[in-house]
Amino acid sequence: MSTPDQAPAVYAGVDIGGTTTQVVLCDPARLAVVAALEVPTPAAAGGTAMVRAALDALAALLAPDTPRLLGVGVGAAGLVDTDTGRILVASDSFTDWAGFPVTATLRAALDVPVFLDNDVNAFLRGEVTGGAVTGEPYVLGMTLGTGVGGALWLDGALFDGPHGAAGEIGHVPGFGSLPCTCGGRGHLETVASGRSIAARYADRTGRVRTALEVAEAADGGDLDAVEVFRAAGTAIARALLITAGVLDITTTVIGGGVSRAWHLLQPAITSALSAEPPVSGRELKVLRSQLGPHAVAVGAASRARSELS
Repeated sequence: MSTPDQAPAVYAGVDIGGTTTQVVLCDPARLAVVAALEVPTPAAAGGTAMVRAALDALAALLAPDTPRLLGVGVGAAGLVDTDTGRILVASDSFTDWAGFPVTATLRAALDVPVFLDNDVNAFLRGEVTGGAVTGEPYVLGMTLGTGVGGALWLDGALFDGPHGAAGEIGHVPGFGSLPCTCGGRGHLETVASGRSIAARYADRTGRVRTALEVAEAADGGDLDAVEVFRAAGTAIARALLITAGVLDITTTVIGGGVSRAWHLLQPAITSALSAEPPVSGRELKVLRSQLGPHAVAVGAASRARSELS
């Protein structure tokens, strides 16, 4: 049996999402995933239960070989304070999450350094570190999950903005008048998130389906399902054009559960972008996440490594 000093070292990344929590162990050199586990997120049970689920998953990954844990990065849904390690604002998908001391709770349990990022910032950091946009200096990151999140990579670094909300393309208005989970109306999230795709399908058909089931229906030739995804792709393209017009960013990486239906979204995105190119005349490059479900967790581990290097 190896001693603690001889044990292989790892960074851990944790992605606490509205539906599932992903935990990965990454090697320090390349941040390659050496072990991973997905568990349900007890979002309705509150912050303590959510962090406990993540800790239990991490313990299960560490148990077989007892690697030496160097640090932990967390990507969490909501608006976060990276300095204090707390959740500032959370959607109505979560109970008792706003104000929760994420890093302090994990540090007390693990006795290693812990760092907190917004989950979409972590997603983008992961894709820039070793995913679809490795080495790109200017990127918009977009996640299509329970909600729609966004993040900006400007001149080789994450740009949070003066209030920590830069890149939140999912909550830009101008996409109709439907109510959004944040309390606003007509945001991109009302047509392009998983929850909204299910709702828009129900509006058209009266049938209750998950976003995955709507995608399956579209693949089976259901024209209402096809139209819901067409509308989502067209709205996403419009959001990319807004970003290109304001920030001159022409590279976007898209991830999240809804992006699994890429074959349904991409044609509408491409068609809309072709019909109305950005004022710069530069072609917009839209890429699907390369790291898939591990992107946020890998990006969180990358944050821990950069802080501790």
